[in-house]
Amino acid sequence: MAKKHGIALEPEEKRKLSKQNLSKLKGIFQFILPYKGAFFLGTIFLFLSSLTLLSFPYVAGKLIDTAQGTNWIFTDLNHIAFLLIGILAVQSVFSFFRVRLFAQVSEKSMRDIRLAVYSRLIRFPIRFFDQRRTGELISRITADVGLLQDTFSTTLAELFRQVVTLVAGIIFLFINTPKLTFFMLGTFPVLVVIAMIFGKYIRRLSKKTQDQLAEANVIVEETLQSIATVKSFVGESYETNRYANGLKKAVAIALQAASFRGAFISFVIFALFGGIVGVMWYGASLVATGELSVGELVSFVLYTTFIGGSIAGLGDIYSQLQRAIGSSERVLELLEEELEPEQGQIISTLTGEIEFNQVSFSYPTRPEVEVLQEISFHIRPGEKIALVGHSGAGKSTITQLLLRLYEASQGTILVDGYPLNAWQLKSLRSKMGVVPQEVLLFGGSIRQNIAYAKPEASEEEIISAAKKANAWQFISQFPEGLDTLVGERGIKLSGGQRQRVAIARAILKDPVLLILDEATSSLDAESEVLVQEALDLLMKGRTSLIIAHRLATIRKADRILVIHEGKIVEQGTHRELVKKSSGIYANLVKLQFAD
Repeated sequence: MAKKHGIALEPEEKRKLSKQNLSKLKGIFQFILPYKGAFFLGTIFLFLSSLTLLSFPYVAGKLIDTAQGTNWIFTDLNHIAFLLIGILAVQSVFSFFRVRLFAQVSEKSMRDIRLAVYSRLIRFPIRFFDQRRTGELISRITADVGLLQDTFSTTLAELFRQVVTLVAGIIFLFINTPKLTFFMLGTFPVLVVIAMIFGKYIRRLSKKTQDQLAEANVIVEETLQSIATVKSFVGESYETNRYANGLKKAVAIALQAASFRGAFISFVIFALFGGIVGVMWYGASLVATGELSVGELVSFVLYTTFIGGSIAGLGDIYSQLQRAIGSSERVLELLEEELEPEQGQIISTLTGEIEFNQVSFSYPTRPEVEVLQEISFHIRPGEKIALVGHSGAGKSTITQLLLRLYEASQGTILVDGYPLNAWQLKSLRSKMGVVPQEVLLFGGSIRQNIAYAKPEASEEEIISAAKKANAWQFISQFPEGLDTLVGERGIKLSGGQRQRVAIARAILKDPVLLILDEATSSLDAESEVLVQEALDLLMKGRTSLIIAHRLATIRKADRILVIHEGKIVEQGTHRELVKKSSGIYANLVKLQFAD
């Protein structure tokens, strides 16, 4: 997969039409099989439409010959004119059904592909997303599938139509005007050779243009993702100039490519019309000697126009198929990607006992850095355990392993005495609740965000959860109440409000295992009190794993584990650890009071 600074150049990436690459399109055809009847019927209408249109030049030539006194089936010019209109009318009907049927097949099959890709995408393990950019994945489900849709709704139909027109047209010309046809075909090799030479340079420059645009797009993506940082450092002018320089380079290469295209088009126009002049001259000579009628010459010119259009169209279709192969390869890549494990024992009841036994872990993206080193601890059902330590010590990693977002490099993790991987993943996570530090709500209403934990929850259950989370007091003040839209990522709510909505969601889920990841670290004093009250209620009777620095949260824990450089270096209650004046925990407490 070609990339430039992490951005995939996929929508414009092309593949050669080799047998191996064409076989990659077969994987996409499995999505068309359910609609093979409509596809086959559309192909029939396409064939009939093409043949009907090909009869037009023949009849048009006979119209001219009849006007000059040559006998044909019809001798009346009006009848022949009506026949031409009838041909166009029939061809229009065939074309309508062809377009309608192919659109039906492509729309439904691409819907199935998008759904298949998305349903697999959200079931991939976290390590997959660690190695991919969000923009790249969105591009696959939008741009790549969109290109495939164009291929199956238009490109394949056009390919078939152009081939029928080209083959049938040339056969007709050989039968009716062999001398003129041989003369015309003699000009083709020169055009083809020169077109190949020009095309090679144009493709190379187009690729460079796309590469340069990709670099410029990196600037846009990074800037928009870090817009607050850009503004706080007054970097608008710097970023604008950086983007302008990137675009300047892209424009320079694009103009160079345009020069080649302009020279190529100029040559083609000159050669094409020069060829037409030559053919017309030779045709006129044959008419003058009586070897060709005027009507046959007119038919030849019309057929030649059709054939020329087909040849030109095939060039564009070839380019479309190249891109389609690249898109199909990337889509199939996602469809073949390994999913999270789905096998295991379904949990009916869970007590919440947790045990880490000599667990070590390194992130797949940083295998050389051991984040956890032979961690061992035991949590009894209903026990509240706080994880304390400096940033990067490995606290959040422990919770991620418990959620099976990642698999431990070595050692075992037990839940209720069974290895973590013995439980069905979906069943296990359904018994866990998470209140993160940075709550990212969905862009719908407050009701939808709370009910995300239990979509079938009643109004009373949602309101009850909101009240227990100290969220109802601000929700009830909104004119729309629970139907208030929170905006993208919950931006219309304050930090404390978002936290309380997240707690309400966790309360509604009613988990056995609760994970609190710095749930109060970024709140003001008033919000912290309200959130802490809600958290205390939420933790009652549940096994809780708490990551926090604030004393209000951790001093109530049954036990505190102090993590330092991936190891548990201290453990005990708040009172026990504070007494160790030289200990890491005691030092953290001193620093907090110093603040």
